[in-house]
Formats: sequence, structure tokens, C-alpha cells
Amino acid sequence: MLEFTPLLVKTNRIPIYVQLYQYIRKKIEDGDIPEGALLPSIRYLSEHLHISKNTVENAYQQLAAEGYAESKPRSGLVVLPLEQPVALPSFRKPEQMPKPAENEKDNIICDFRYGDIDAESFPLQTWKRCLNKALTDDPEQLLLSNQGKGDIGLRTELSGHLFQARGLQCSPEQIIICSGTQNALSLMIQLLSFKDRTIAMENPGYAGARSVFINHGWNVKPIRLEQDGIDTLQLQQMKAKAVYITPSHQFPYGMVLPIQKRLSLLEWADQHDSYIIEDDYDSEFRYQGQPIPSLKALDAKDNVIYLGTFSKSFLPSARLSYIVLPQRLLEVYVRKFIHYSQSASPMIQKALYLFMKEGYFKSHVRKMRKIYQKKHQTLIQALHKQMGGHIEIIGQKAGLHLLVNVKDRSAAELVDKAQAAGVRVYDTSSYWISREEAESSLVILGFGGLSEEKIEEGISLLRGAWFASGQ
Repeated sequence: MLEFTPLLVKTNRIPIYVQLYQYIRKKIEDGDIPEGALLPSIRYLSEHLHISKNTVENAYQQLAAEGYAESKPRSGLVVLPLEQPVALPSFRKPEQMPKPAENEKDNIICDFRYGDIDAESFPLQTWKRCLNKALTDDPEQLLLSNQGKGDIGLRTELSGHLFQARGLQCSPEQIIICSGTQNALSLMIQLLSFKDRTIAMENPGYAGARSVFINHGWNVKPIRLEQDGIDTLQLQQMKAKAVYITPSHQFPYGMVLPIQKRLSLLEWADQHDSYIIEDDYDSEFRYQGQPIPSLKALDAKDNVIYLGTFSKSFLPSARLSYIVLPQRLLEVYVRKFIHYSQSASPMIQKALYLFMKEGYFKSHVRKMRKIYQKKHQTLIQALHKQMGGHIEIIGQKAGLHLLVNVKDRSAAELVDKAQAAGVRVYDTSSYWISREEAESSLVILGFGGLSEEKIEEGISLLRGAWFASGQ
């Protein structure tokens, strides 16, 4: 049996299970634990290292979530190969194009709109105090401030946060504060001065990003999805100088890109002198295992441009996002944008710096993760209870939305019938580069802004609207 004895420091701020997971992960990456090797049983390793079974189990769950190992019946946890992507079947082909909802009414009881947050749980009084303190501490500097990259205090706090939460090491100088994701993407794309203005993109994917690329004159090439994420083999065969991807929680399907494909992406970028734009839009809200380290955290060749946002974890109306640039693009950024003014509000930046510095942001995210997890569970349970075998739920592991495939129905019909019953749901056709390719029976349900009671009421109304005739 495979044996190892890592040094686990219980006085370390890093939890024991994280230390164990990091140790095994490195051994796999270095080849010290070969593919096909059987990891020790939870009971054995617990007794051998004098730690709890839960600690070992949490470490193993994280390894499995990232694709380093796979649980096999009657065998245990088996180490997977790192270089060859897992061959999984592709999604089924779409049937027809859904039509957008029309003639919206005002008698809406429940709106499953994606992008809303739980406003009632927002720490409004604490945020007000931070705003007031930002305004009164140094008003002259604040009112005249126009730091091109953004508030240095906020960028410093972000640097520490990204290391702790996403495993990403960067300096404050690499961080650029922006006024929203599309503003950040607009800056990014202007830094990539390639003659071949072709960018690859997951299909389906975030339509807001696609619009930015097209508006800047770039040719967007679709890359199909497999069940474990972007088809890296198709990307290898395509001529593109950049790829936009959501690896930690694919939008809108919700799968997490395994380690094999992450390494394939990084190898592609290195071989083709290309860039990966990693949009890490809602990594805080993962409900199975701990947040997976970002793709940027694995980026030894400095080819990943990292994009984060506060819209999901904090406050959409703050309009704050940020870029972590590779070192080699910093000089290009300064040269191109030396005369640009900072687009995000200096006061909001200063207030958020104080909010993070005083520990409020970390506690707020912990609180919201629990709240959203309960809503997530409520939504899934309600769907199973009310609709059972009539539907397929897609993307259950993370985030603030789910996709629902209602068998033998069109999205247009589903949206219209829901609207008539006082419920808003949304089709997904805009996420495909060509609407004709869209999954015809999919709708997206966002739950962040709804109470658990409202979620249950909304799903009950949908059942009556969609299956009243017993179909």
C-alpha cells in the first residue's frame, strides 16, 4: 500500500486538511505518486497521521473535485493521469431555437433573475460606516484621487485575499481596478496587440464578454463544451491568440474544469504564445468541497490574465471588478492607458478597502455562502419534489443559478407559461454564439435575490403552469 508522512503543522493558520491536500497534490504533480496509484484508505491515513477521518475525507474530496483522483467502487481513491484529458461524451445536439419572452406583465410574484443578491442580508450599516469613514478620514485626497490602477490600499487587500482564497500570488502593482466586468474586458482586449485578432470562447458562454470582443473588432471562435468543460483538443486545432474561459464555474452550465484540462490549457498558451482570460466571477460560492485554486495559481509561464468581480460576493451596484495582469503586460498597460482616468469611484474603492481591512468582507462572504447554500438546497429540493422525472437539473455544485432542462418542451413555451402564472424564468439562447445551436428546452433559474419561501412558491407555480395537464 502507498504510504506517505507529510509534515502537518497544527499551529499553522492553514487548516490541516488543506495542508494534506496540498502535499498529495504536489506529489502527484511531481510524479512521486504515479497515475493509477491507490491512495491509502481514510481510516488508515487517519490512524497513521493521528488526525480525524473528516480531515482526511475533506482532503480527498478536494483532490477528487479538482480531477487529481477518482473514487472507484470497491477500490478506493485512484490517482488520475495529468497529461491526457478525460474522454467524456459531448452534450446532445440542440433541436430548435427558443424565442425570447414577449409581452412581459407586471403581475410578477416570483422572478428567478440571475445576478440578484440577497439584499436583506447585506451589512448596510457597516457599509455606511465604511463610506463615512472613507469620506471623512482624508477628504482632500479622496476627492482629488485619480490613481490609474485604483486605490493602493484596496489593491493591497485584494492581493492578500486572492492568495488566501484563490491560491493566487500577485503584487498590488499587477492589480487594476475597473468599473465592472465589461470595462475590465475592454481594457484587457486592448492590451493584446496581435495581428490575428481571433479569440476563442466557450460555447455557450457569457454573452456580455462576447459583445465586448466583437465591438473591439475581434473574431470570436466558438469552442464546444464536453461534460467536464471546454474541449481542449478543439482549441489545440484552432488558430487563436487568446481564449476566454470560466474554469472554476462554467457559465452557464456550471461544470468545474478538472486539473488535466487546466494543464492542457496552460500548455496550449505556452506553445502558441497566447493568453488565457480567466473569468473567476463567482468562485466564493461553491457548495461541495472548498473553493478550487484558480487557473492563474497554476500559471508558471505568466500567460493567464485573471478577472474577478465584487458583483456576486458583495454588491452589484458598486460596479467594482479587477484584473490581475501578467508581469509582461504591466509596461504595455502603463504605455497604453497612461492618460486614462480611473473609471471606478474613488470613494467606493476607499470604503471597500476599509471594509476588507477590518475583516468585514471575509465574514460577509462566509455568511453569504451559508445563506446561498440553503437557498440552493431549497431550490433543488423543490424542483425534485414538484417536477421529479419531468426535468433534468444542470450545474448543482456552485454559484447562484441552475439550468433546468424540461423534457419535450421549448424554452419559449416555458417562459411564456411561467409569465402567465406570475413567474419569470429566462431562456438561454443568448449564451450561444449562434442562437440556432441553443439547447431548445433549457431555462436558467437565478436564486440569489429570492427568499427560501419565495423559491418554494415560485417552483410550485411553475409546476402548475408547466404540468397542469399532466404532461
